Amino acid sequence: MTIGSEDEDRHQAGAETLWGESWYFDFADAESSIGGYVRLGLYPNLGVAWYWAYLVRPGQALIAVRDHEVELPRGKALEVRGEGLWSALTCEETNTHWTVGLEAFAVALEHPADAYRGERGDRVALGFDLEWEASGPVFRYSVLTRYEQPCQVHGDILLDDSRFSFAGPGQRDHSWGVRDWWALPWCWTAGQLVDGTPFHGVTAPGFSTGYVGQDEVSSVSAETTLGEEGLPSSARLAVGDLSLTVAPAGHAPVLLEAPDGRRSLFPRALCRFTAGDGRTGVGWTEWLQPPG
Repeated sequence: MTIGSEDEDRHQAGAETLWGESWYFDFADAESSIGGYVRLGLYPNLGVAWYWAYLVRPGQALIAVRDHEVELPRGKALEVRGEGLWSALTCEETNTHWTVGLEAFAVALEHPADAYRGERGDRVALGFDLEWEASGPVFRYSVLTRYEQPCQVHGDILLDDSRFSFAGPGQRDHSWGVRDWWALPWCWTAGQLVDGTPFHGVTAPGFSTGYVGQDEVSSVSAETTLGEEGLPSSARLAVGDLSLTVAPAGHAPVLLEAPDGRRSLFPRALCRFTAGDGRTGVGWTEWLQPPG
């Protein structure tokens, strides 16, 4: 499926308090030795934007940028500024090419669950100069205002005084509408297998959708084992006929606090996948854990 430039752009906000619009960009190298993600969420009726940028290197500190009080960007540009934060998300070509720029001060968390406990750690500089180029068609949800696309990602990552090049598979998605982070659980996953087959699935109470290659699937299921601090230690996913064993390689969770004080945990993980036929792959999986 293709989409128009108006779909890539910002949309007219609804009247609901929790109406929001978000852009996600995930990346992971083929060995799952490094990965990360960026999310910009606009909440015009709350008067704020949420900005997340995380860098995961298994066995090393989690590098985290999280600001839930960013000033909303003006006009159509997806450029935000905050204290120690600048970022721009740019659609270079509809359906095909996005760039993500980031210059920020981040915090290095010795344990991923420190993200739930005040995010105390050493201050470090983090920068992204990354490009997402389509490696498959856009997948548009049939019942939600949302679409996903598998990509190849390349560019540079800066961490303090070090600069290193990155190349590997990734995913991007864009959604708009009411999203209540404190109501219902869900599990979302996206990745690419070693033979280049992309997959994506999401399951929530009463809803599931996704794709394998270029084929849409309507059945997605997840069985998850939780470990320390509620962080998933393993999972088994079924995306249509594709069965996957999921081994988190590194966690990058987020604590989500509602205006009324409710708290949801949102573990996201850089994952290694093993398909039922032995093929392996990498990508990201998330589990929303609302109150109760």
